[in-house]
Amino acid sequence: MPSHPLSGQEAFPQHPDAEVILSFPGLGVQLGARVLAEIGDDRTRFADARGLKAYAGASPVTRASGKKSSITRRWVKNDWLNHAGYLWAFAALTNSPGAMAHYRHRRDDAGDRHAAGQRNLFNRMLGQLYHYLKSRRLFDEQTAFPVPVVAAAA
Repeated sequence: MPSHPLSGQEAFPQHPDAEVILSFPGLGVQLGARVLAEIGDDRTRFADARGLKAYAGASPVTRASGKKSSITRRWVKNDWLNHAGYLWAFAALTNSPGAMAHYRHRRDDAGDRHAAGQRNLFNRMLGQLYHYLKSRRLFDEQTAFPVPVVAAAA
């Protein structure tokens, strides 16, 4: 089997999207390369951030019939990207005060369990990644996780 001239550790940082991806808290060279490999670098692949979130299994599924409705996680998804998302969300908790605040809000105020809170954080970060890649901007903590007006007043 012929060897590739560049290993993944050397090739990923040379990719045009690497700088944007690596600017996100929790995404290093290996996990960033995995996320890029799963979403691809074709910016027209997903019509909007919702399509990417559904593909990754980060967005919930709402089913409604008559008077009943249920909200569940997605079962049909890209499992590789979904797993990378859990690792990403977990790593972001220790690298981003905004990510931790968002997760704490989901756990304490919304009543989510750990997996649901982490999935919600992944959903939010993935949507931000979509928009930052489209606009070619680097991650900004203040833009991504603005301080709520109530918290700022206190």
